[in-house]
Amino acid sequence: MIQRDHPELSISQQCKLVQLSRSAFYYTPVGIDADTLAVMKEIDRVFTKYPFFGSRQIAAYLRREGVVVGRHRVRRLMARMGLEAIYKRPRTSQPLPQHPVYPYLLRKMAIDRPNQVLLSAM
Repeated sequence: MIQRDHPELSISQQCKLVQLSRSAFYYTPVGIDADTLAVMKEIDRVFTKYPFFGSRQIAAYLRREGVVVGRHRVRRLMARMGLEAIYKRPRTSQPLPQHPVYPYLLRKMAIDRPNQVLLSAM
């Protein structure tokens, strides 16, 4: 796509043509080091055993086993691996069955002048 030794176009001109920043062109991705992979493997092992553990509990569990890791690192690695604790979430959008559903009174009303709705409510 972008040729480093193009005879007529510089790299910055080629990047501009393909709408790519020069920093993105020069960037070389950095792989995951062995220590991080080992911590990710431990997190996966603990999460498989206790899927209801969040980042705090996994970090505490790993510390008890001798793996020194902070909660924020565990949280970041869990997000990277796509792991999320299983727990009962609040049902905030569920209405109570006893609560009445009020009708929308303005549905078939033609509003054609200012303050019509305000004055009809008084």
